[in-house]
Amino acid sequence: MTKSKKNIVPDSKIAFNNLPFLPPNKDKIETVKVLRQLVKSSVALAELKGIVHILPNPEILLNAVILKEARASSEIENVITTQDKLYQALSAKGIQIDTATKEVLRYREAMLYGVNFIKKKSFLTTNAIIEIQKILEENNAGIRKLPGTALRNASTGKVIYTPPDNLDAINRLLRNYEQYINEEDDVQHLIKMAVQHYQFESIHPFYDGNGRTGRIINILCLIMGGLLENPVLFLSGYIIDNKSDYYKLLQEVRTKKNWETWILFILKGIESTANETIFQVNRINKLFDQTKGAVQKMIPKIYSKELIEILFEQPYCKSEYLENRLGISRITASKYLKELEKIEVLKSRKVWKETLYINTELFNLLKK
Repeated sequence: MTKSKKNIVPDSKIAFNNLPFLPPNKDKIETVKVLRQLVKSSVALAELKGIVHILPNPEILLNAVILKEARASSEIENVITTQDKLYQALSAKGIQIDTATKEVLRYREAMLYGVNFIKKKSFLTTNAIIEIQKILEENNAGIRKLPGTALRNASTGKVIYTPPDNLDAINRLLRNYEQYINEEDDVQHLIKMAVQHYQFESIHPFYDGNGRTGRIINILCLIMGGLLENPVLFLSGYIIDNKSDYYKLLQEVRTKKNWETWILFILKGIESTANETIFQVNRINKLFDQTKGAVQKMIPKIYSKELIEILFEQPYCKSEYLENRLGISRITASKYLKELEKIEVLKSRKVWKETLYINTELFNLLKK
């Protein structure tokens, strides 16, 4: 797909249900306040992109952040599980997995699908978005075809917004949306991300899973724009902490065309989240060095840098991981894990029929 330079505004400025096509007027989205905040957010994001590489292996952060993002984004939709259950589900074979944990793991799968799609294609299509939602919801319902969808106030039940309910209108808006997010123009990527997120949530193209799909797209937009290499920004945590403002400001764009406050909200979230992740990267790196030093000093015969990396990539470790990565026997792998437990680097736990060895210091750090 070639990115075009043509005007992406359809023949009519206004779609059904008074949802305007993209783009909005530049003077509404590139105010002085927005541009000032854009600088701060861009600096924080650039620092995060760079600092990930100080880790011995970026997979250490990637695995942890995707799970945190999956759990938090699902929590916004009242799908609740724990980090412990997620790591157990990924590591222990044959255990019973509850419905909420399965849903969060599907979010992880959908995120990874989207990231791989972007890395192969360098653009995002409506069909790819439909596939993301399909993975999330485990159904083939696709784009809404029936009227009757309405967004309600969680407290009062009052209808606050009715998305477009005509299939032709939804498809027209999605074509416009797809072209907008892939278009090369002079709008800064972070501003564009905030604009597209509003538009996607307002189109509300699916019967279910719109919020989670939209939050995955946010991260994909940052990767498409070259602002991140991998999904290491934990933005859903910020939305949870500011959930009422998030929904209020979305609505104010619809009712008052208040683009400035909405975009500032998203930009501040990016700055805040990037800085928190930078802090966490530094803590992970420090803990990695401490662990490496302890193993080198106390059990030097089993030490290797790759062994320590495995313990950080897989906070819930088992002998199979060591066997596959280090090319050692099950007996030797089991011996390594037991020796690591003796020096209190790991702590064992029986889960179903397997023994998992937990990097407890790392796990506690990742929960924060």
